[in-house]
Amino acid sequence: MKSIAVIDDDIYIGDMMEEVLKKEGYEVLRAYSGTEAVYLLKEHRPDLVLLDLMLPGLSGEQVLPLIRGIPVIVVSARADVGDKVKLLREGAADYITKPFDTREMLARIDVQLRAAASLGSSEGLVFRELRLDTASRGLSVQGKAVRLTRTEYAILKLLMQNPKHVLTKAVLLERISTDTPDCTESSLKIHVSNLRKKLREAGKEDYIEAVWGIGYKMKEEEEIFTVS
Repeated sequence: MKSIAVIDDDIYIGDMMEEVLKKEGYEVLRAYSGTEAVYLLKEHRPDLVLLDLMLPGLSGEQVLPLIRGIPVIVVSARADVGDKVKLLREGAADYITKPFDTREMLARIDVQLRAAASLGSSEGLVFRELRLDTASRGLSVQGKAVRLTRTEYAILKLLMQNPKHVLTKAVLLERISTDTPDCTESSLKIHVSNLRKKLREAGKEDYIEAVWGIGYKMKEEEEIFTVS
């Protein structure tokens, strides 16, 4: 059974959404403030989050960046296009303006759950918000496509295959030599620097860290939630 977290301080609207969702066969989790939402999501991992913005305690805008690897649909009375664009760029999967038709809500939920299931079943590697499709060699960061060079792809793939290990420069060069024979010790640093820049621009944070005097590794999650 798929579970959905409803984070809304409006009891009437929250009860209405819970009733509709349960009729559709979803398990429903509830939180009535941003602070309560943080505690809820520490203990549970729903398949999708419906997030209001005007919450007591932490606001919806403050909660959104803390949710990792779970599709979030913002449900808000704010109709300003600028607000919608900003939140979508900051990680929201979709935006529903109150008041809304419950059929629209269910349709948007279904779209996001099917997209998440398709992504989860595809051949590839996942690290935090990075998803690397090894069949198509495509990379997405927080749902945004990022284009990589052949050498950048080979480096990232190797690092994601060994997320908890520091890979020395010598090991990196040896292991990627089949795919990128033109990469040398002097150019490796440039390729890694370019790769880190692309990931940082897409995800607004670092995903690869340099271990001084040794090599590189994937940077562990520092936020509250992690991608499973």
